[in-house]
Amino acid sequence: MLEGNRVSPISVRGFAVASATAVTAVGSVVGVASGSTAQNNDAEATAAADSTLLADIPAGQQAQVQTESLTAQANVQAIAADVSAKKDAEESARKAAAETAFEKKEAAEKAAQEAKEREEAEAKASRSSSADFPIQSSYTIEQIQAMARQMVPSDQFQCFSNIVDHESSWNYQAVNASSGAYGLFQALPGSKMSSVGSDWQTNPATQIKWGLNYMNERYDSPCGAWSFWQANHWY
Repeated sequence: MLEGNRVSPISVRGFAVASATAVTAVGSVVGVASGSTAQNNDAEATAAADSTLLADIPAGQQAQVQTESLTAQANVQAIAADVSAKKDAEESARKAAAETAFEKKEAAEKAAQEAKEREEAEAKASRSSSADFPIQSSYTIEQIQAMARQMVPSDQFQCFSNIVDHESSWNYQAVNASSGAYGLFQALPGSKMSSVGSDWQTNPATQIKWGLNYMNERYDSPCGAWSFWQANHWY
């Protein structure tokens, strides 16, 4: 209660405790950010000390005491909000970094798997040769295509087939009357296919092996050869 121009000890003590608590709270927030710990007893000691000193403050200064107390509390709230915002930002950054790392890992694993599959397909194709197929006096288109499917990587077969369709319609004995180009791929001269087998004239498997080697060496793949063929109508 007010007595004349002075503040009662009870009222002053209330402001003193509020001010000391606010100041201590500020120290606690800063302490948390810096790794130190504030002591609760300090608040009570400070409040008690301030209570004794504030007991004689004139009533006219009561507004100043209130203002300082509220300002201290506002500072505490502002610091706490800043610490919370910083913590949220750091957490968001960690999550974003983790997601990015996971995506990169998945992409790397996918690329490694695709590379492995290509290597296996190429190894399988390199192991296949004309000797893997029985010699016959003649071959149907279906038999020739079955040979090609075993020798050409599956992801390259359609491009490979497109070229053979246009060059010979899968006739391993096709001959160009004007140029003398021969076989499935219309090799010119046809004898160049002897580099993979002396039976190049009669064995479609030998021709397939030669044609696949040619496309890989000159265009990197049958699909590379087909892209060139589409643009130039030869390869």
